[in-house]
Amino acid sequence: MTKRPCRVEISTRAFEDNYQFLRTVAPAGSELLAIVKADAYGHSLALCAPAAVRAGARWLGVTSVEEASAARSLCPEARVVVMGGLFPGQEAAVIRHGLIPVVWETFQLDALEVAAHEANASPGSVPVHLEIDSGMSRQGAAPNGLDPLLARFGAGSPLRIEAVITHLYASDESDGRSTESQLVRLADALGRIVPSAAPEWLSVGASAAILGNDAQAVAALADRSGLKLMLRPGLALYGVIPRFEPPFESAEEPPALAAARERLRPVLAWKTQVVSLRDIPAGAEIGYNGTFVATERMRLVLIAAGYADGLDRRLGNRFSLLVRGKRAPLVGRISMDQAVLDVTEIPCVEPGDEVVILGSQGERTITAFDHADAAGTIPWEVFTRIGPRVQRVENDRSLG
Repeated sequence: MTKRPCRVEISTRAFEDNYQFLRTVAPAGSELLAIVKADAYGHSLALCAPAAVRAGARWLGVTSVEEASAARSLCPEARVVVMGGLFPGQEAAVIRHGLIPVVWETFQLDALEVAAHEANASPGSVPVHLEIDSGMSRQGAAPNGLDPLLARFGAGSPLRIEAVITHLYASDESDGRSTESQLVRLADALGRIVPSAAPEWLSVGASAAILGNDAQAVAALADRSGLKLMLRPGLALYGVIPRFEPPFESAEEPPALAAARERLRPVLAWKTQVVSLRDIPAGAEIGYNGTFVATERMRLVLIAAGYADGLDRRLGNRFSLLVRGKRAPLVGRISMDQAVLDVTEIPCVEPGDEVVILGSQGERTITAFDHADAAGTIPWEVFTRIGPRVQRVENDRSLG
């Protein structure tokens, strides 16, 4: 059966190219953990996790044990890290599927130890990544509260700290002051963790850290601590360059950031179709509550996309989409399943014409930042709000 014409097209080739580019600009000797959480930022875990592995990724980062189990079935050989930790009742699945949970609470260790003993796990055979709260106050152990946690990793424990992890919450601030403070706190924590637990990895730094100035500072800390560096790219894998505030002057722009502008390619295009056309007279009201009133005769088209698909309701009367290579304004409020465009100035529009919500058509492009700026949000939310009923399909035809 033909499906409703609202779809997301995913270029797995662009995803693979983006991963390989990021490897070239990451500090020498570092490893990349490909972040494919939240259904690969709304791009499809089923398409992007295997693409990451094809590109050379040995590590995948997901949100939950449920996502990790799906990633394990897609990529049997990958090392899958559960970034959001585990909840009570999930510990047996962690052991069964060979997952690597991020931990920071004693109850997580309690549950894992019980499940590991029930599975007859040998000492040190269950890896965990210990998260340190270096200043974000979100998840992670306080640096001054590590002793009770470290005491759990004795010689007879089935658990071992494979990596120490933290999240840099302001790598997109070009002055680097927040990151500097975080790394001071992290260094203090490492001074207590490394001698007693002998972790292998330091896992720090997302896309902004890799493309900005933070990666080298993190690499230096890893080297001083005798650890291997792991970086965790997310947004850049999908072809979107984080914004830095304040923006770098051209003379100060990090080389990796300049190179990214030339090399990274968007992975996602979101498209729908013209469903029908109508001409309306001056004075006609459009959409719920008549928030748009025609001041002249207009030609409108109905499209098969609405807020249930992820088209932000705040875009009504303030954004435009692409039809026949031209911008067509959204008029009236966006409905749950439909929206209306003004094509008065675009000749020859017909039912079935492609409408680009996000992506390129002809010489024009609508980016995730365009959506985010208009809706007062961020590209991460734009991607992850695209509804599950919008079909994700692989499409690399345009890449030759």
